[in-house]
Amino acid sequence: MQTPLLNESSVPGKMGCQLPEYDVPEQELSDLIPEEFLRESPPNLPELSEPEIVRHFVNLSAKNHHVDKNLYPLGSCTMKYNPKVNDAIAGFPGFAELHPEQPANTVQGALQLYYELEQMLCAITGMDKFTLQPAAGSHGELTGVMIMRKYHQKQGNANRRYIIIPDSAHGTNPASVAMGGFETLEVQSSDRGIVDLEDLKSLVTEEVAGMMLTNPNTLGLFEEDISEITELFHSVDALMYMDGANMNALLGIARPAEMGFDITHLNLHKTFSTPHGGGGPGSGPIGVTKRLEPFLPVPLIQYNAQSDQYEFDWERPDSIGKIHAFYGNFGMMVRAYTYIRMLGAEGLKSLAENAIINANYLRENLRDIFELPHDQRCMHEFVLSGSRQKANGVPTLEIAKRLLDFDFHAPTIYFPLIVREALMIEPTESESRATLDRFIEVMHQINTEIDENPDLVKEAPHTTPVTRIDEVKANRELNLRWDEISERK
Repeated sequence: MQTPLLNESSVPGKMGCQLPEYDVPEQELSDLIPEEFLRESPPNLPELSEPEIVRHFVNLSAKNHHVDKNLYPLGSCTMKYNPKVNDAIAGFPGFAELHPEQPANTVQGALQLYYELEQMLCAITGMDKFTLQPAAGSHGELTGVMIMRKYHQKQGNANRRYIIIPDSAHGTNPASVAMGGFETLEVQSSDRGIVDLEDLKSLVTEEVAGMMLTNPNTLGLFEEDISEITELFHSVDALMYMDGANMNALLGIARPAEMGFDITHLNLHKTFSTPHGGGGPGSGPIGVTKRLEPFLPVPLIQYNAQSDQYEFDWERPDSIGKIHAFYGNFGMMVRAYTYIRMLGAEGLKSLAENAIINANYLRENLRDIFELPHDQRCMHEFVLSGSRQKANGVPTLEIAKRLLDFDFHAPTIYFPLIVREALMIEPTESESRATLDRFIEVMHQINTEIDENPDLVKEAPHTTPVTRIDEVKANRELNLRWDEISERK
């Protein structure tokens, strides 16, 4: 006799299985909402089954490009794969359901994670102390500039007006300098793509507060004169700030503090595999050497051995103050902590080595079709020029669009500004050789198309949900709002 799928013993209420009872509030929802905000009729929403809804969102995700789908070689952005275990652990109730105003004694696990992550970042960078408050790399930059200002005020250096940045700098650098109350001075790059030391020497005076420098720089090249550069600034009591956007190339290989940097920020959403893009959230912790520790934002997190408790330290009279509503984007820190603990010191070093190998592999296999402005080994990213292709009537923008037809996201284009028709490529360590070979093959195919059928490239993309758009019209007549407000009635 076949066992029935549903029998008395499986009905809720039998065998000790009881459905929960819910109290339905007597007061209608409409009584709680002001009348002017109520609809006159129910919204016109479709009745859909669960499979239909799931398929809708799966199809939407397939139309979008993301790093789970294929290579995303945005230079200087480190669009690497984010292990799903990071998200799983960040979703643990003990992390995800915390409230930022809970007393410290009720969130000891979270504070321990903060404290240990700071110690790990200190070990990675050589810095003496970190704050995890900044919510993005640009936010970290501004925090670093504020620390520079506070340091010089305490030293009595009221005449410090300038911060020097290279001509290849990220665009946020000059913005952070200006917001921090300084003026920028630009130092030129040499024909090797690194800071022109002679030009720099002509700029460094006692009116200079410091320098913001990305190392490796935005051309993917290591600043070979870094020790001489930092000594030059320290000779006039100026500070060195390292934009840590490219730290993915240095993990376990070189530490900013040992190069002479006084301040550095790290992008947890780049180097340490927390989600990147789509508007955030991000995380840009700041690390400093011992003499700058008093100026870090409050509160800092410390461990009290007597009470065996982690505590907030608010008693810091020289602090620049608070720079975030609470203590930073905690979920990003859980993901970064998981990633670092999972890999360990040797794993992080291997990560950087593989990122460098992958970048140089692509560079060597693309140099025969693109101009290579700086013909030397790169770190984790490199910059090509599409000037040859532009001379044949196809600018770099069209190459970027054509790549979408092959299910690859385009590299960063037209940056840094010192390279004409720039293609800035960062494959990251998480891509296989098979993927890199496919990318090389596609780039060669597009180059052939430019010679044999340029209109095919100039009319791309052909296979994406949205194809050609009028970019000038989109910029001049930007429309992000649906005006049919009456429809909600």
